[in-house]
Amino acid sequence: MMKKIAFCLLFIIGSFHAIASIDTVLVYSKSMNKSIKALVIKPDTYAKNNPIPVVYLLHGHGANYMQWLNNAPSIVQQGKEMNSILVLPDGGLNSWYFDSPINSTVRYESFIVKELVPFIDSAYATKTNKNFRAIAGLSMGGHGAFYIAMRNQSVFGSAGSICGGLDIRPFPNNWQINQLIGSIQEFPENWEKYTVINLIDSIDVSKLNLIFDCGLSDFFLNVNRAMHQKLLSKKIPHDYTERPGNHNAAYWGNSINYQLLYFQHQFSKN
Repeated sequence: MMKKIAFCLLFIIGSFHAIASIDTVLVYSKSMNKSIKALVIKPDTYAKNNPIPVVYLLHGHGANYMQWLNNAPSIVQQGKEMNSILVLPDGGLNSWYFDSPINSTVRYESFIVKELVPFIDSAYATKTNKNFRAIAGLSMGGHGAFYIAMRNQSVFGSAGSICGGLDIRPFPNNWQINQLIGSIQEFPENWEKYTVINLIDSIDVSKLNLIFDCGLSDFFLNVNRAMHQKLLSKKIPHDYTERPGNHNAAYWGNSINYQLLYFQHQFSKN
């Protein structure tokens, strides 16, 4: 069963007024037959009779559900300011948020869409219309946020990617992706199917609010530029930014502030 661990952490600012509470939850994944941790950050204005929007934040390769809180603690204050719940799920060390076609133990798209979102909506006072639900991530999580949102446009209304691996094909020997979808030599069709940039051709992404950015010194810069150019060629609205920075916590911690403001703006329009 899905359950919430019966404790929370309270964040206190200098004036000793609580700005948010953080629940650690365990969500049972039937698709992977295991329980998965997530942090749920609620603003101090949260009330059970007042549903609010939700933003899901996905971590990067080799990290866990604590990465966003460790790398960008400002998200706690920003969640309060936008009066939204932030959900930080564990996506495994190397999942890329796929449902792997060759490893049945890796089904993180199913977990997030079919198990985590329903749990959060049942356990908390959330606005369940997709226009009040966003998903974003960094690096592997940036790929995952776009991949999941584009394939599940009835669930998410907005998606963001920070330094995301939006085209995995140039990196056939990196990050053990071949353990999830096979080698590019043996399963080239998987590398085409499971890369974000190709979803533009098969899915009506014009129905999704998209924001993404990348640092000028980041090894994913070229694939982000290619994503931007392809969206432009298809006349698909999106927000894309390049700014000085590398593939590191300093960049992610700065970028997430802009993306959360973008989501807040999208929520306010509905």
